[in-house]
Amino acid sequence: MTDYNTLKEQTLHKMDKTLETLKNDFSGLRAGRAHASLLDGILVDAYGSMTPISQVGTVSVPDARTLSISVWDKGLSKNVEKALRESDLGLNPMSDGQLIRIPIPPLSEERRKELSKIAGKYAEQGKVAIRNIRRDAMDEVKKMKKDSLISEDEEKKYNNDIQKWTDDAIKKVDDQLSAKEKDIMQV
Repeated sequence: MTDYNTLKEQTLHKMDKTLETLKNDFSGLRAGRAHASLLDGILVDAYGSMTPISQVGTVSVPDARTLSISVWDKGLSKNVEKALRESDLGLNPMSDGQLIRIPIPPLSEERRKELSKIAGKYAEQGKVAIRNIRRDAMDEVKKMKKDSLISEDEEKKYNNDIQKWTDDAIKKVDDQLSAKEKDIMQV
């Protein structure tokens, strides 16, 4: 049994987490400049398990158009290269032993549009997650009403509050998306 304040706290926390996840997804979409977070979503087959690239080497940004990865275990260099090539980032790594250099090619107009579409998909996934959180919260309110813990008026008020939080969160998703699209389309 949850009360209104607990429900509010949990619902808003879940929505914030969803927005944070979306922000992280967007940071993985490159906008023509090199930055280490670009490689955050890439997993490498290391010792039989899929491991984030940051756990098999040091990622650095020597200049605006280049990333480099200093792989700690030379034996993993090939796996890191393979993971980079197979990622949907369109990267072509060059290896000299333990150091892997990744030139970041300038984005073509076509690739920019493709990245905008991917950003749109991420945003839509975020909106779906937020709507699911809303549904769960409203189900909880319905259960509270059914168990006679709240009145019909309170049920309406709580549902209106939940809808307001949902609208706010979806507006934040839209704002993040338009900022990311603007960033991607900027030449």
